[in-house]
Amino acid sequence: MRKLNMIGWLAVLVVAIVLVIQVIPVERNVSTVPAGQSFERTEKVPANVAAILKVSCYDCHSNNTRYPWYSELQPGAWFMAQHIKKGRDELNFDEFNNYSKRRKKAKIKSIISQIEKDEMPLPSYLWMHHDAGLSPAGKEQLLKFFRAYEYYK
Repeated sequence: MRKLNMIGWLAVLVVAIVLVIQVIPVERNVSTVPAGQSFERTEKVPANVAAILKVSCYDCHSNNTRYPWYSELQPGAWFMAQHIKKGRDELNFDEFNNYSKRRKKAKIKSIISQIEKDEMPLPSYLWMHHDAGLSPAGKEQLLKFFRAYEYYK
């Protein structure tokens, strides 16, 4: 009986903690620059490639993230915020025009390598964003675009 009472209090404590952490705010990745505008405009990205990048890449690699309903729930929102920060730190398409020529070339090579190895989008992202997965045709379109890119040569 005493053990059951202890489990009851533990359950109440866990529920209380979960409820309290819901009020801790998380910084949102939202910019006044429309998603992908910088890269698409300055790099003359074809519409088919831009559409793939928007669905498969920009949530983590731009200054604008489309936030789903579950992004309001902790601790998932913290995980998501860290994921986005790490992705933007690695590559930010909205900041791409500000990169040096050498950095652009390195990023293009990395993009190609990760697409070829099916490393992006991340499996954890694909769990909730099934539409973000790259089809063979989508992969080929991206690879064709990035291999022809002036900084890759």
